[in-house]
Amino acid sequence: MKDDARSLGAWGEGKAAAYLRRRGYRIVARNYRCRGGEIDVIARKGGVLAFVEVKLRKNGDFGEAKEFVTAQKQRRVVVAARHYLSLGGEALQPRFDVVEVYAPNGTRTLFPRIIHLEDAFS
Repeated sequence: MKDDARSLGAWGEGKAAAYLRRRGYRIVARNYRCRGGEIDVIARKGGVLAFVEVKLRKNGDFGEAKEFVTAQKQRRVVVAARHYLSLGGEALQPRFDVVEVYAPNGTRTLFPRIIHLEDAFS
């Protein structure tokens, strides 16, 4: 049975966060929200603070997951990142990343295909 979209999305974000941890990132926050925007994952590695948009897709038949991070979505992530940074904390270089998670047939799988695109908003 297929999972509902919200549950599958949360699963994808969890897989993305675990992937980042395995690559040396420390997860600072998940599902950060403010008026005007939201960020799926905020992660730190070295001197970089990555604001990560996670995109889950069943497959790439209708385009890669990153293609669904529209200009409007990017603006919302940037608004939330500015808000987060305005709260203070460490002076780190901000970066906007996209993590694509592919869940075949819209179901949870033990090893989904994950692609991390650094500096994806440039």
